[in-house]
Amino acid sequence: MSGQVPAEDEVAPKKSKKMLFIIIGVVVLLAGGGGGAWFMTQAKHAPGEAKAEPQKPPVFMPLETFTVNLQGGVQYLQTDITLQVSDPAQIEEIKLHMPRVRSRLLALLSSKNAEELASADSKKKLSKEIMAQVTQPFYPKGKPQKVDDVLFTTFVIQ
Repeated sequence: MSGQVPAEDEVAPKKSKKMLFIIIGVVVLLAGGGGGAWFMTQAKHAPGEAKAEPQKPPVFMPLETFTVNLQGGVQYLQTDITLQVSDPAQIEEIKLHMPRVRSRLLALLSSKNAEELASADSKKKLSKEIMAQVTQPFYPKGKPQKVDDVLFTTFVIQ
């Protein structure tokens, strides 16, 4: 049978399936790793959401203690107030005008009576009123101060 053509299986040696599995494995690992990395970077931000700038640490400015007679003249309020401002430049501006700030706050605090200040809601309202007083411009047609929050660190009514 020397004239017969050998079968295809006999002519070409069988390629190793082991090498094929290695190549497929490497491709799968590369694709999976790249896809995983992409997913992890995108998962932090919702679609269409702009990347937020890193949040700045808060800047606090404690004020000197306020002691005022409350309406009715029998009771008084002693409180320590801390302002949270947007940046250190605001602190300098407020310090420059501290007599004006204290005058505004003393007038506001002394206009209250003990019953008005007893509840948590009334303290929140007072906090907003203090913020309104502090953010008022110091000069006619001046720009307002930027105060983010008003915090009470002590609040005693006697």
